Amino acid sequence: MDLSHYNGLAELFWYPDLTYADRVKPTHEFLSANYPDAAREMDAFVALFPFADLREMEELFTRSFDVQSVTTLDVGYVLFGEDYKRGELLANLNRELNESGVDCRGELADHLPNLLRLLAIIGKEPEKAELVEELVVEIVAPALRQMIAEFDPDRLKEKDDSYLHHYKTLIETPGDYFTAYCHCLRALNEVLSADFSLEEKAAVKPPMLEQSIDFLKSLRQEMEIEGHEHPE
Repeated sequence: MDLSHYNGLAELFWYPDLTYADRVKPTHEFLSANYPDAAREMDAFVALFPFADLREMEELFTRSFDVQSVTTLDVGYVLFGEDYKRGELLANLNRELNESGVDCRGELADHLPNLLRLLAIIGKEPEKAELVEELVVEIVAPALRQMIAEFDPDRLKEKDDSYLHHYKTLIETPGDYFTAYCHCLRALNEVLSADFSLEEKAAVKPPMLEQSIDFLKSLRQEMEIEGHEHPE
């Protein structure tokens, strides 16, 4: 199975720099030619994203996925939080990534771009077809749906209220394009759905993972722990 296009999709989710526009363009063109639903999401992303301003790009990425973030790109955390199951997943993914020669670029093994690059490699290996299917249906797709859900306006407000309550200050929301990365996540979801017939499979047999963790609840628990460790 040719999954080489997941290398390009992975580039969408690495920290942006002055080459980011050049990294996005080939994937945008590929989706336009092959995945019309995903292409519409990418059109929306490109229209919103501040490619001309490095600082704004960096702030948008950070506010989306890092500091006082909307969500995280660490798939295992989205699915399991700090439960021991994430440790098991990381151990298994580390083995697969090492065997496949994927450089994690300083990120953990369950970082979304690393999983996409892994798919691009093992998709070429017929003996790993079952692993590919499991990785997509049971791990990547459920986490991706939860990441997208975290951009819901009500969820955004709840998280901002929690951050403000805990940290006493809120990092400024970067302009009208704050939810731009949600379009990238949706584009990826459209590609996965088309490549792996996810809707048909869910109708026949629901995924084994019934529900991802509540990201907001997990954040609140972490902030409570942090407050106990560093009392004012």
